[in-house]
Amino acid sequence: MSEKIEKFEDLIAWQKARILTRKIYQVTREGEFAKDFGLRNQIQRAAVSIMSNIAEGFERYNPNEFHQFLSIAKASCAEVRSQLYVALDVAYLNNDQFISLLNLAKETGRVIGGLRISVDKRRDPR
Repeated sequence: MSEKIEKFEDLIAWQKARILTRKIYQVTREGEFAKDFGLRNQIQRAAVSIMSNIAEGFERYNPNEFHQFLSIAKASCAEVRSQLYVALDVAYLNNDQFISLLNLAKETGRVIGGLRISVDKRRDPR
């Protein structure tokens, strides 16, 4: 028997997004990455968007809207992944940092995708 989740902080997808966001902020405060205001700010905003869209969608208490917000959150995961490649290519991240963050972003996206499928089953077909 599964418990009903009553707050967004209990969602594994949000928890994963929070960890990803923290790690993105950590790496973007270091070295040359910290000086590239454009990329730094963009990847930080994309990571924060993941968390924010999960939370906002959950609080709408409407499966149709929650599904839409989860789609946006998943797309923001893809944005973070793409920006990680830029950071690797311009040597702001070493390969180990890149792989670790990329795997976390992929895992976060998979969890959001699973949640989105679950929410989809409760949607109004209209």
